[in-house]
Amino acid sequence: MQIGNSRGVRLPAAWFSRYRFGDHVVAEAHPEGLWLRPAADDGALSWEATAQAIAAENLAQGDEFADMDVVATDGLDSLDR
Repeated sequence: MQIGNSRGVRLPAAWFSRYRFGDHVVAEAHPEGLWLRPAADDGALSWEATAQAIAAENLAQGDEFADMDVVATDGLDSLDR
């Protein structure tokens, strides 16, 4: 079907729930054919954003170490020897 200067494809509504498509689908050309996948804007967080969200939640729950992202040293260099 014609959509502006492009062509459109109709997909069965059942596929959207079965394959967890949101409102958008990404089509990728591969040697085997055309692959469809859910669009990345599905609200999923990146690994970094997920770690930050977990740390923020832990901090809100009283975890005093949740805001530490990196420990530069083990602390032994400050001991009197």
